[in-house]
Amino acid sequence: MRYIPHTPDEIKQMLSTIGVDSVDKLFNGIPEPLKMKEQIPIPGPIHEKELLELMEEMGNQNINLAEGKNFIGAGSYYHYIPTAISALISRGEFLTSYTPYQPEVSQGTLQAIFEFQTLMCELTGMEVANASNYDLSTACAESVLMAERVNKKQKVLVGRSVHPHYREVLRTYFKNLPTEIIEIPFSKNGGIDTDFIKDNLDDSVSAVLLQSPNYFGVIEDLKPIGDIIDSKPALFIVATAESMAYSVLTTPGDVGADIAIAEGMSFGLGTNYGGPYLGIFATKQKYIRSMPGRLVGETVDKDNEKGYVLTFATREQHIRREKATSNICTNQSLCALMGSIYLSLLGPNGLEKLSLLNMHRLQHLQKLIQTRKSSAIKFNGPKFNETVIELSLPAKDAVIYMLKDKIFSGVDLSTHYPELDRHLLVCTTEMLSGLDIEVYAERISKFL
Repeated sequence: MRYIPHTPDEIKQMLSTIGVDSVDKLFNGIPEPLKMKEQIPIPGPIHEKELLELMEEMGNQNINLAEGKNFIGAGSYYHYIPTAISALISRGEFLTSYTPYQPEVSQGTLQAIFEFQTLMCELTGMEVANASNYDLSTACAESVLMAERVNKKQKVLVGRSVHPHYREVLRTYFKNLPTEIIEIPFSKNGGIDTDFIKDNLDDSVSAVLLQSPNYFGVIEDLKPIGDIIDSKPALFIVATAESMAYSVLTTPGDVGADIAIAEGMSFGLGTNYGGPYLGIFATKQKYIRSMPGRLVGETVDKDNEKGYVLTFATREQHIRREKATSNICTNQSLCALMGSIYLSLLGPNGLEKLSLLNMHRLQHLQKLIQTRKSSAIKFNGPKFNETVIELSLPAKDAVIYMLKDKIFSGVDLSTHYPELDRHLLVCTTEMLSGLDIEVYAERISKFL
């Protein structure tokens, strides 16, 4: 959208039309003490060359992940992005597309979304997937809302080992709703407390939401939990922050999940200052009419040629608000396209090899840490590409110390888990070499 400033005469005419004699009068509702009396100190105009140099200078104040060694994960994973992705999504028909309301002129976009849905069903082992949510945090909230639509209950059990940011978003969604959110503690091995689920799962529970691998990197044993939940009205929601793990772990569909949600940023999106990301949302066929978002379906036209259309679109802008299954309206198809291209480039075998490489990198790190202090790995449950290291000093001190060598050492867990004030959440991906991991182990040993 172009910005066209108003001339003084145009401003005067508009103010006259609404019966106001100055722009300041439009802000009478703001108390005087809150208004700035002086001009904002913005420098005057400069020419293009100086502007670009200024922006570059400001940008250089940021720390670029490519300039250091990144061991931070926690829902934002640093993976290699094939150059083909940026080339393909930069095509005008993809980059500028919005909701494909007119299928006759949107077949390419619709097919891309349909292929994404198919890929997500294959990854999750579920029967149907939508055309994405904002990210996993919103998918968590939308999945609980969906469960309440299905079984008309308003109590949810949520693992405390679910990403704390996702739980914050969940609480924000339900702040003014009667839904009761009960957090499930984690056990000594970092996995979920199954006994707590057994003791608190009754017919009043709408959903049980667990993350695997969980926030601490531990892979949950979900099949027995799925069997327990199956005997109750509650829906079983399985969340995955590192969706790359799908290629080597048992799928949510195979452990009895009713809803599978995930963060798809690992599939070619990059860290991007925390977004935009890609919320994956899949479920069983029988719940399709309660699922948020939209679905693209494959059909044939009057000439029996294959075509694609919006099959379900139950957002508030499509139907009556009180009947809508979601009021998230922003189109995520560009992010979904990036994920589809990434998965198509790697293929099933390539994705599995990459996932195993991530796992092997973590195993290498854990062995090096344990040779220096056998008890330094906090949780002994199985892991994918993240682990928790127990330190003898505050984790924030280790983060500052390692940053001097441009090593982004991990996430200080004390912010969200006060009882883990000397613990660091560490991640390894294919972007780290064996030597990088050895250097890290040597540096962090100062704090073990």
